[in-house]
Amino acid sequence: MVKRIVLNIDTQKIADAAGFYKDVLGLDLIMDHGWIATYGAANQKMGVQISFASEGGSGTPTPDLSIEVENVDVVFEKVKSAGFPVEYGPVNEPWGVRRFYTRDPFGKLINILSHIED
Repeated sequence: MVKRIVLNIDTQKIADAAGFYKDVLGLDLIMDHGWIATYGAANQKMGVQISFASEGGSGTPTPDLSIEVENVDVVFEKVKSAGFPVEYGPVNEPWGVRRFYTRDPFGKLINILSHIED
């Protein structure tokens, strides 16, 4: 039984991750061996999911990573303030999420989303 799936991004600029994943998204540095740094939510269990897609929905490209947050609009403002590019949205999608696309420091296309409350 799978207990965890971890996305690994190959880079020589490991420290650059902190400005996006820690400062903007609020993740904790939960492991640092110098050659690898892992960010996550300390003391919070996250579900294991892996998706395969031919597109990102609404005619968008398939994102490299989707990150669900409590309030997409708060994170959107942090992304803009930090100077990260916004490539789509924010928009309410017909399948019940509000989301936007940005790029992390490594050029990965990130889908940041929140489920829309009824």
